[in-house]
Amino acid sequence: MRIVFMGTPAFAVESLKTLVEAGKNIVAVVTTPDKPAGRGQKPRMSEVKQFALERGLPLLQPEKLKAPDFLDSLAALRADLQVVVAFRMLPRAVWEMPPLGTINLHGSLLPSYRGAAPINWAVIRGETRTGVSTFRLKHEIDTGKLIFQESLPIGPDDNAGTVHDALMRLGAPLLLRTVEAIERGDFPLVEQDRLPAPPEHALSAPKIFKEHCLLDFARPAAELHNLVRGLSPYPAAWTRWREKGSGQEFAMKVFLSRPSAERLDEPWATDGKTFLRMATPDGCLELLEVQWPTKKRLAISEFLKGFQPERYELG
Repeated sequence: MRIVFMGTPAFAVESLKTLVEAGKNIVAVVTTPDKPAGRGQKPRMSEVKQFALERGLPLLQPEKLKAPDFLDSLAALRADLQVVVAFRMLPRAVWEMPPLGTINLHGSLLPSYRGAAPINWAVIRGETRTGVSTFRLKHEIDTGKLIFQESLPIGPDDNAGTVHDALMRLGAPLLLRTVEAIERGDFPLVEQDRLPAPPEHALSAPKIFKEHCLLDFARPAAELHNLVRGLSPYPAAWTRWREKGSGQEFAMKVFLSRPSAERLDEPWATDGKTFLRMATPDGCLELLEVQWPTKKRLAISEFLKGFQPERYELG
């Protein structure tokens, strides 16, 4: 079976590696164009491209997925099946092209958390279980017929990074199982609307923007703690500080926290050595790992060595 693989980040590499090492016939890999990155703005290739080059796999890097030259190149590959893992939304002309269709590996238990950031939102919403799903693509995002699913518990100390890595490892063999079932012509196709509808908070998982990441200390401590977990290590929750006198504002990133029922008399408190606590309606949120602009990520005890609390107020 001739397979075209489409993906971009590290999450997709594990799946591509598993297919290659299982001897599947990957006739081409489609990934994003190299993008400027870092201080020097030098072109940086995707993790999927790096792996494809290491394994000598043919590459396509289209700027536009509807471009005639890309569609012609894709058609010339005569793929039986296309496999998508963490890539862009495909136009109909692309996903309808192979005779066996296009399948996707998604980082949630569909129909819950459809969208661009399912891992982040599952942790942010305090879920205790998530998983991976394979399904056949159709026009509406993440709504196609389900093939297989595997579930994964989310522990109280997990964050988006640990869940991402666990789902990456869980998803790769599930995708291989799906491909081999399609090769045999023996696989289920289940309409998602036949499954129990998810609760309102789990209906979608939209792209994360900066405004989603701001810690609002008018919210309960446990909710803020889940926001920190769900955005760590990237893009990271943050809180705004203002320098007294100058009024200059600073964004402090928060990577690790702990909710507490301890009540504070002020908006925030510190002993200047071991703790920094932010008041919430039901207690406080203790910040455990933070990063000041242009500085390194630090445990709070290290951060406080250079922090002068009398100079700042919450923004």
